Amino acid sequence: MTINFDDFLKVDIRVGTIVDAEAYPEARRPAYKLRVDFGSEIGVKKTSAQITRYYDLQTLPGRQVAAVVNFPPKQIGKFMSEVLVLGFPDADGEVVMLAIDHPVPNGGRLF
Repeated sequence: MTINFDDFLKVDIRVGTIVDAEAYPEARRPAYKLRVDFGSEIGVKKTSAQITRYYDLQTLPGRQVAAVVNFPPKQIGKFMSEVLVLGFPDADGEVVMLAIDHPVPNGGRLF
C-alpha cells in the first residue's frame, strides 16, 4: 500500500532523551517503564518498552530515542503509556531501538 506525503505528516515522530528507566515486573513480557523528555513543547512522557534483551536499565538514561508522540495514551496493564518508542525486530523478534548517532535537540521532528 502506498501513502501520500500528507499521510506521513500525520505521524508525529520526535526525538527525546530517556530521563528515567525502571523495571516493569508486572508486564506479561519483559519490559521497562521509561520517562522520555521531548523538550519544552511536548514535555516528559512515559512509555513501556520491551527492550530488556539488549538494554540495561543503568545505560538507558541519557540515551536519545525516536518515538511517535501523537498516538492516544494506551493502557498497558496497570501502566498508561503515552508514546511509542520505535525499534525493529532482530532475527528472534527482540526489539532493537532506532539509534540517534549524533546528539540533537529534544523534540526535533522526523522529516
